Amino acid sequence: MIKNLISIIVLILLSCSPSPRYTSDNIIYGVASHYGHNDGFDGQLTANGEIFDQHGLSAAHKTLPLNSWVKVTNLDRLTKPSVKLKINDRGPYIKGRVLDCSSGAAKKLGFFEQGTANVKIEVLKWGDNKYYKTR
Repeated sequence: MIKNLISIIVLILLSCSPSPRYTSDNIIYGVASHYGHNDGFDGQLTANGEIFDQHGLSAAHKTLPLNSWVKVTNLDRLTKPSVKLKINDRGPYIKGRVLDCSSGAAKKLGFFEQGTANVKIEVLKWGDNKYYKTR
């Protein structure tokens, strides 16, 4: 009986803990990739209804509210370049990646040629998660 009670308490406490990739200061660490360059997404509608511009500064994230603004920093470069991006799409859909940047953002962050980078993502402004049809 006591073992069951302790197990239930432990499960409750563990279920209340935050996801390990998020910190208490709205910071996410992980691997970012890029999309939009020669893959047919340029000019298509994003998840929030905007038209995707591969040269623009936007990104896709699986769970952050659409229309959120984030500051992304490339941790692999000595100069630690960073850029502010709008979350306007969903993804990435490759295991182990937390962000898909537009090609323009990947170039500013200095990982376009490599394809991926370890990044720090800071939430600057939480989005409204609304869909805005632009066509």
